[in-house]
Amino acid sequence: MKERASGSRRLPVSAWAFDSALALVAASLPMAFFASMPVPSGVPVGVVALGYALVLLHTLPLVARRRFPGAVLALCVASGLAFAALFMPPFFLGPALLVAVYSVAAYGSRWVSLAGLVVAEVGSVANQLTPGRFQAPTVISNALLIAAVWLLGHFVGVRRVYVGQLEERTAELEQAREELARRAVTEERLRLARELHDVVAHAMSVIAVQSGVGAHIANTQPEEAAKALVAIEATSRGALEELRRLLGVLRQEHEPQGDLAPVPGLADLDSLLAEVSKAGLAVKLRVNGTRPPVPAGVDLSAYRIVQEALTNVVKHAGPAHAQVTIGYRDQDVTVEVTDDGQGAVTSGSDGQAGSGHGLIGMRERVAAFGGELEVGPRPGGGFRVAARLPLAAEQP
Repeated sequence: MKERASGSRRLPVSAWAFDSALALVAASLPMAFFASMPVPSGVPVGVVALGYALVLLHTLPLVARRRFPGAVLALCVASGLAFAALFMPPFFLGPALLVAVYSVAAYGSRWVSLAGLVVAEVGSVANQLTPGRFQAPTVISNALLIAAVWLLGHFVGVRRVYVGQLEERTAELEQAREELARRAVTEERLRLARELHDVVAHAMSVIAVQSGVGAHIANTQPEEAAKALVAIEATSRGALEELRRLLGVLRQEHEPQGDLAPVPGLADLDSLLAEVSKAGLAVKLRVNGTRPPVPAGVDLSAYRIVQEALTNVVKHAGPAHAQVTIGYRDQDVTVEVTDDGQGAVTSGSDGQAGSGHGLIGMRERVAAFGGELEVGPRPGGGFRVAARLPLAAEQP
């Protein structure tokens, strides 16, 4: 059984406008019919005026039928009985009563809806029991008509509540999905920050060693000391470039500090592909061009993109073959991972990374270096991940 609180929500303007027009139509038709009827002789003018007032009381409250369905039905029944008690024909008030019955079933709570059905049925029978009006077929047909209208309103109300619950659930799921996406972006940025920190820490350790060597041999071997200074300059410039990318990326507290061990790069792809092959994925590596000096951050991010792309192939593509292509050029490094599997990977229609956590991580890594990322299905089946990472920092 349904539970509804119709008065707890603000109704849209369109609903108020519709109900207002419905109430005006429901009032104007009985008023016109009542005015066209000849007044029986001997009926006081006050009684006729009271009849007009009862017609308005019977119909105009339909404006509030959604917010106060029980009260509206009670007014309809009471005014209809009062109209019948004046020995006036109440049959033209029936449509407004049916609208009230429908409304109490569609918008009333469980007990208000059931009580409204009982009140409407009792009121209909009481109206037929007035002197000169009782007809058994009419009583039965009116009772069945009221029950049918109530059932219609009940089913519409159940459907409306169900649709409302679905909309709320959809909104909650969408909010949860957005929250998961934001969390994935945050976690990936933190991971990227930690890895960049490790790159810079490694550079600082090299600078410390070279400066110590230079200071030790400055007097005895000036040429070797000059080489140490050149190495320090190149390393420090690279470290400063990585630090510039690190700005704005926060690191979580209470996490272990990165050590000074070298981080993986494109030179370590052979071992990565060997691990992937053990997982059952046949993968080939192709390298185009001659490797130029590659900044450690770019090298690491390219490696991670390949790693994540191959992981997605293993998870989603099913039995497949993969191809990893690394392209070295003067200004950038390109990475392309393709497969011929049939699995689905979430992606945006514009060729950008979609809502999957791995694809979000790729997008964040490429954006950190001002590069480009293309993700999407291949014609004829399979999937393609392509990234371009500039070797020099691109200013925003």
